[in-house]
Amino acid sequence: MTFSKAPLPASLAPPHAWVRRQPWLARFTLLNRVLLAMAFLPTGLVKATGQRFTLLPVDTPVGFFFEAMYQTGPFWHFIGFVQVAAALLLLVPSTALVGALMFLPVSFSILLIAWGVGFGNTVFVAAGMTLSAAYLVCWDGDRVWAGARAILGRNPGPALLEGASILERTGWLIGAAAGLALFLGTRGLVPMGWGPGLLILGAGAALMVVAAWIIEFVRGTSDRSHEFTPMSHSTEP
Repeated sequence: MTFSKAPLPASLAPPHAWVRRQPWLARFTLLNRVLLAMAFLPTGLVKATGQRFTLLPVDTPVGFFFEAMYQTGPFWHFIGFVQVAAALLLLVPSTALVGALMFLPVSFSILLIAWGVGFGNTVFVAAGMTLSAAYLVCWDGDRVWAGARAILGRNPGPALLEGASILERTGWLIGAAAGLALFLGTRGLVPMGWGPGLLILGAGAALMVVAAWIIEFVRGTSDRSHEFTPMSHSTEP
């Protein structure tokens, strides 16, 4: 599949094609890529090299938050590496879309953090970065649409439970439901008193799946034995 030639929906294809033909919007796109890279590359390098992002005291919400993030160590480095990688990808035309897709959740997370801890005017800066990343994703909307269709479209491969019996399918369904309810109980979303019953239900579901496998194995063995059994031929005297 050639992503760049995959059509958008009929209502979006004409305006998207018009936007892509405008030289001034192409320059505006380039400006957004450069500005985002300029914003994230230095801050990403600070994190990637293990330096603190701010010197605000920890008795302030902003200082406390960033100090806690800094103390995570490897996670702090990881955030920096992601920001540096996204910035570099954004500067290369062939990988700019990947950089924009990486920046969109990063910038939106910064927006929520800045809003949540009361980081002053940084909220507006983060909102602008989020809108900029969203614009860059829309600039390559045809490729995004093609990629989404490829990922979310019908799976050409066989179904995971293809050929499974009703007994096995039921076992998987009951086991998944019991396991989910059990984990919800660890967070207080389901009464913990249900725990023993859910464990028994899950064990029964596992036995159903194993029993289905044994039955299928026995049937397969029996069918193969019949295939190789020589047929008797009667002879005339």
